[in-house]
Amino acid sequence: MNKIWKLFRFFILVCAAFVPSLAAQELPTVTISTEFGEIEIEIDTVRAPVTASNFLGYVDGGFYNSGRFHRTVHPENQPNDSIRIEVIQASINSQRSGEGFSPIPLERTNVTGIRHQDGTISMARGGPDSATSSFFICLGEQSSLDYGGFRNSDGQGFAAFGRVVRGMDVVRQIQQQPAEGQTLTPPVGILSAKRVEEL
Repeated sequence: MNKIWKLFRFFILVCAAFVPSLAAQELPTVTISTEFGEIEIEIDTVRAPVTASNFLGYVDGGFYNSGRFHRTVHPENQPNDSIRIEVIQASINSQRSGEGFSPIPLERTNVTGIRHQDGTISMARGGPDSATSSFFICLGEQSSLDYGGFRNSDGQGFAAFGRVVRGMDVVRQIQQQPAEGQTLTPPVGILSAKRVEEL
């Protein structure tokens, strides 16, 4: 009986070791096609289900088609900020701004465990629980955007919900485009944002 129990425990441990990798393979991915090329993003529906579902709702509804990357933030264009970050920020098609969904609860990074690192995608917001459709992508580690960081004075951080798996060169190219302050001039167009179909 002991031998059977030991074999059973061994089997469970082996299966458990493969669960994270299997889960990672099953996460949905979205391709954002821009004027400068494609950015492919893995959406973490497991650890950030509310934020991920909200983003995918906007993707499936075609809201980002004809949207734009409108903001670039780098060390040289935030002179009044003591805590500096590097991100690019995008928004939906402005002609559909009145059709969006209600703001979602903030999924804090100390709960999800998804940190703001190079290539992390996260929701832009004003106050807590106010994010709707605008998102940003990090360039480099941006721990001040995590829970407890003070890029936002409330210290609640931002809701990270995925990561770039292809196209960081496109992200960097967008960040380096001409801007007035932090506003890209002109903005970089989003041609489409679509789920990657599973084979």
